Amino acid sequence: MEYTALYRKFRPLTFSELVGQDHITKTLKNQIKSGRIGHAYLFNGGRGTGKTSSAKIFARAINCLNPKDGEPCNECEICKAMLEGSLTDVVEMDAASNNSVEDIRSIRDEVNFLPTLAKYRVYIIDEVHMLSTGAFNALLKTLEEPPAHVKFILATTEPQKLPATILSRCQRFDFKRISDEDIVKRLKIVCEQSQIQITEEALNIIAVLAEGAARDALSILERCSQEQDGTIDGDLVKALVGIPKITFVNKIVEAIISYKSEEALQALEEVLQDGKDLNNLLWEIIKYVKDILVYKTSKNLNLYNKEELAGIEKLSANVSKERLINLIYELSEIENNIKWSSQKEIMLQTGIIKLSTNVTYDGIEELKKKVQDLENKINSGNITVKSANSNSLPKESITQKQETKKVESKANIANLKSEEYWPKVVNSLKDSGKMILYSNLVNTKAKQKDDLTIEVIFPNGLTKFGKDLLQRPENMKEIVRLVSMECGKEMRIQYIDAANYVPKEENSIEDMVKKLDIPVNIIEE
Repeated sequence: MEYTALYRKFRPLTFSELVGQDHITKTLKNQIKSGRIGHAYLFNGGRGTGKTSSAKIFARAINCLNPKDGEPCNECEICKAMLEGSLTDVVEMDAASNNSVEDIRSIRDEVNFLPTLAKYRVYIIDEVHMLSTGAFNALLKTLEEPPAHVKFILATTEPQKLPATILSRCQRFDFKRISDEDIVKRLKIVCEQSQIQITEEALNIIAVLAEGAARDALSILERCSQEQDGTIDGDLVKALVGIPKITFVNKIVEAIISYKSEEALQALEEVLQDGKDLNNLLWEIIKYVKDILVYKTSKNLNLYNKEELAGIEKLSANVSKERLINLIYELSEIENNIKWSSQKEIMLQTGIIKLSTNVTYDGIEELKKKVQDLENKINSGNITVKSANSNSLPKESITQKQETKKVESKANIANLKSEEYWPKVVNSLKDSGKMILYSNLVNTKAKQKDDLTIEVIFPNGLTKFGKDLLQRPENMKEIVRLVSMECGKEMRIQYIDAANYVPKEENSIEDMVKKLDIPVNIIEE
């Protein structure tokens, strides 16, 4: 007996067997029961979500001699002929390989003939977005006013490529991404009927890898069942699809979080020596960091055993949410760069080194501390500033200099106000749902450069992705609006990348005062 692939063997035969598309099957069954069947349908959705299966079930249901509650009986002459593929009244066409004007003209000529056995002649055109412009034009009139005995079902993964004139003539049904829970339920049924032994962990991993496509899940399951006669476990699934074990991913992420670049490179080298795919490895690292963030936020993860959860809990205790968010963005940027690079391994290694290197800004922080100390002393009156020739100066000059110092002190205090309202600006972005802007600005500081300019300082550096995002006109406009509201006047924004700015370290307060180039003495009381 000829072998049949699992995804073909277990293709749904009724609407009730379709996974995760109840919102569509309910409507189609109601149309069939009420007899209000449209002339053209557009089934849109990702791969493996049930578009073609639904089209075949719908074609059988509207032609079935003994329909039951909107479902085909699959027992009558018409249903059996369709299941065997021998009924000429149902035509399936792949637009990817039959996309010419001549192919569509042949359909246009055939629609005038009555069906041989069935009630309706049904045309199922898969990947319809692949039709040429001339083919769409040839289909247009027939699709708008077909004979009463003709029904069209168009299926596509990219509806945006269809002309608006085609879209407006079809009833559109959007197929959702199938949830991991629904995929696991379906896999359990398939395993039970096929006598495949598999662990719960392996089922969960397959569901995640399928990314919402039931057909992909069945293909992975079939590959695993052919590899091993015994029980399929999670390690076997990961090995077959090129995903590294969770222990290696844990080592890499732990080294990054702990700023141990040598250990990170060593763990990375072990995985690469094992022949794992770079893209799968990076995908696993990003997913693992995301799971640490989820656990730190909600303390809830379902896809890990107790030992793995203990490792995630340990890592989550040693890292902040803000750094985890930044790591996800940085790793995603590495993933994008690798796609276009011919040196993928080098790109990944340098990216991991960058993430696991602790770049400190002691010089900047020390300078800020010294400036703050000086301002505090001036404001508190603990130091006296006087000219070297103060005895020879008239009283009016001394008073004038004291007033000048008061004005300068007030100016310094005004500069500090930006540090007070900047967190409000960042939190306003979070409250308004602009999470991408919020995550890029959450660790920044603000400083008022002059009366009209605010400097936004990035202590951990500013990535190209983050810079492009923040400099988009709509994002810049929103940030300027919030800052201007706090300041009470129109302001400008400048972004400062602290990672590329290394200030000269000041040795003492006296050294700073010398730069003023005026004869003053600082006397501490």
